Amino acid sequence: MTESRLDRAAPWLIAAGCSLVAVNVAIWIAGASPWHVGKLAFAGAFGSAYGLAQTLAKATPLALTGASVAFALRAGLFNVGAEGQVAAGVLAAAVVGPRVPQGIPWGIGVILVACASMAAGALLGAIAGWLKAARGAHEVLSTLMLNGLVAVLATWLYSGPLRFGAQVHTAPVSAGARIPAIDHVLPALRGSALSYAVVLAAIVPFAAKWYLDRTRGGLRIRALGASPATAQSLGHSVLATNVRAMAMAGALAGLVGVHYVLGFKGYAEDGLGAGVGFTGIAVAMLGAGRPIATLLAAVLFGALAQGGLAVNAVVPSDTLLLAQSIVLVSVGAVVARSLAKGAAR
Repeated sequence: MTESRLDRAAPWLIAAGCSLVAVNVAIWIAGASPWHVGKLAFAGAFGSAYGLAQTLAKATPLALTGASVAFALRAGLFNVGAEGQVAAGVLAAAVVGPRVPQGIPWGIGVILVACASMAAGALLGAIAGWLKAARGAHEVLSTLMLNGLVAVLATWLYSGPLRFGAQVHTAPVSAGARIPAIDHVLPALRGSALSYAVVLAAIVPFAAKWYLDRTRGGLRIRALGASPATAQSLGHSVLATNVRAMAMAGALAGLVGVHYVLGFKGYAEDGLGAGVGFTGIAVAMLGAGRPIATLLAAVLFGALAQGGLAVNAVVPSDTLLLAQSIVLVSVGAVVARSLAKGAAR
């Protein structure tokens, strides 16, 4: 018996309603008016050109990490390592970016750094994929350990070998590798963190879905997601497909380094990009692997982050963090329900 559209939408509507009620109760307990806080948050995120630009700037890395987690999920793998892959991508951009020759054409410089960031993220992903297939190590545990390893390594490098003189950041990226800020074209956005890297974030979810749905490599990954036995019956190597899937997912997360180092800061520093890998898990779950939904989910979490800055004087900052957590739990419940129903069929 097939479900109607209303049946499929009902769990999401219930989750949205529960999230809205819970957030309003939390704001009320904090001693503020939910309506007033909601208006402030909305105005901060969408009420001005600057606020919208900041929302999109915060959504840019989330769209990339959301696509990364969603890509791995199609292979039946849970990429909790996007956090470390982002850090590796930022680190690679910080190493390669300043060494791009000054006279190199602009596009080539960006591509060189982007390839370095993707390679760094892919390396971490490939290690986790190999450990999963060759040694039976669960990818959640291996990626969490790799996250910690990269965090320690990055902290040491930023405070020592990569430190730029007396500054607390790395050497500036060469002009040939910078991505222009959009405020150069739209003065109303002056001061925002939005750069043309947002175009990359808009394309990647669609490109990832196209690869999975329309290529032989994508077929192998989807077969692995159905079951390892299915992949083997089609003559695919489970080891190679695990490594490929996690490496490609890591490469997508590593691209975040392009946004932060080439577009936003122009250099790297300790903690740059922290948290976007874990938030990307929520984005992937909310987007359910659909590119448009992934982008909308990224904008939602970007708006929550930007709107939170506008209401800090009214409610504690933890209230908006609570809102994100409630959304994540609600979406997780719906996804878990869908997976359970699929397994029962």
